[in-house]
Amino acid sequence: MKELIKTIVQPLVDHPEDVEVTETSDNRNITFLLSVNKDDMGKVIGKQGRVIKAIRTVVYAAGTGHNKRIHLEINE
Repeated sequence: MKELIKTIVQPLVDHPEDVEVTETSDNRNITFLLSVNKDDMGKVIGKQGRVIKAIRTVVYAAGTGHNKRIHLEINE
């Protein structure tokens, strides 16, 4: 799942080497924390959050096989 997120985000940003994804999980949830360069934050979020919503939709759809809820957050 980390690789999926990186594959989606890296072509969108100017500094793909700064893209990092960390994963934390507990009994019911898996949380992915996305870190990007501050200059690229607007590109990942998009106008009115449309880009990050689309990324979340793809990640959530890919994670339907897991028995846990998946969350994608952006580290500011």
